[in-house]
Amino acid sequence: MTLPMTTWSALSLLIVDDEPGMRSFLGKALAKRFAQVETAASVEEAEALRSRLHFDLIIADIRLPGRSGIEWHESLQPSERRSDLIFMTGYGDMESALRALRLGASDFILKPFNLEQMVQAVDRVIARRHLERENWLLRQEVSKHFPVQLIGDSATTADLKCMIARVAPSPAAVLVEGESGTGKELVARALHQLSGRSGAFVPVNCGAIAPELLESELFGHVQGAFTGARKGREGLFRVAQQGTLFLDEIGEMPLAMQSSLLRALEQKAIRPVGAERELPVDVRIVAATNRNLKEEVEAGRFRADLFYRLNVVTLKVAPLRERPEDIPALVHHFTERLTTEMGMAPLRWTHEDVAAMQAHEWPGNVRELRNLIERSLLLGKPPALEWQAEVGVQAAQSGYPDEWDLARVARAHIEQVVARCDGNKSAAARTLGVARKTLERKFKEWEQA
Repeated sequence: MTLPMTTWSALSLLIVDDEPGMRSFLGKALAKRFAQVETAASVEEAEALRSRLHFDLIIADIRLPGRSGIEWHESLQPSERRSDLIFMTGYGDMESALRALRLGASDFILKPFNLEQMVQAVDRVIARRHLERENWLLRQEVSKHFPVQLIGDSATTADLKCMIARVAPSPAAVLVEGESGTGKELVARALHQLSGRSGAFVPVNCGAIAPELLESELFGHVQGAFTGARKGREGLFRVAQQGTLFLDEIGEMPLAMQSSLLRALEQKAIRPVGAERELPVDVRIVAATNRNLKEEVEAGRFRADLFYRLNVVTLKVAPLRERPEDIPALVHHFTERLTTEMGMAPLRWTHEDVAAMQAHEWPGNVRELRNLIERSLLLGKPPALEWQAEVGVQAAQSGYPDEWDLARVARAHIEQVVARCDGNKSAAARTLGVARKTLERKFKEWEQA
């Protein structure tokens, strides 16, 4: 992607090199292409210029007198790294250049180089910046017109909104993955509202309905289909006609029902319990799970063919601990909403409160955050005291006697995490950073001990 030179002409450039010849060569060659070009012979001179001027791009040698370019880059806070940075380096400094890229430098160029090579390097960096800016504007535009409240300012949440907007108009099935409490139903509702479908959004929790009643609940039944069925009933598939059926906790669905669901999806028709004929249906399916369905398929608890039928598009909802940037907006949203709903006096959250929340692991995700705010409002306690009390309880629960050996501590900690995840071993495995199979093996070892 080569940008027109007019894009360059609006930017400013700083060249940092202790060789006067290199500063002069680059300064003269690039002066016609940028709005402003400044040069410096050391990090100290560069910092003096940066204190007065903003530079969109810095081209710096790695080897500089006093502090090297790498040391300079490492010393900067993330908020101070607003300029794109290209390092100039010799072959002997290749390891340093790669280290700089890992730390966030934009690119590097090997010495000796000609002007055309430098122009190409600059063009790559500016093109990338231009693309990132366009993506940022797109995310802002999507967020501005988003139909439901998926709250958050993180890039992760913005990217999720863009994906929802992209796939919503399609009739394809969507699988929404995420831990309990992350907001999977909100994602499903957003897909429906952006789909343009005229029917209703119908949610059903597959794990909350008795297995023997699930088929009748989804497909309906005719009069006399079973004992007590004095009249027929329309199933949720028909209720969601030309709309969206949200199958929450799809991993809890019994295997026999999975077979019936697969047939309904493939034939686009259902047969009510006790009926002789099938009824056509036009329903968009959105399924959600907090389990790892691939592992469930491998364990024989979920049909592979149904998994691939549902897994046309997968949307992953990140746990709250992986997007702490969303917490300030969520805190503000829940405080305003709950204050109005409960008629309670508002509480003022301090910077320390929010910082502590951003450092918390949140095993219960957004649901746990909402509960904490609601409890604070009900008790009327200063949020900092309520938060400290919550952290204190968790800390007390996580302490272990000094005489316990490592194996006993590990078992107690694993069991505690599983309990906090309401027995969901897949969620606990993600929290612990291990595979679900590892947990299963551990529990089997403990049962046999």
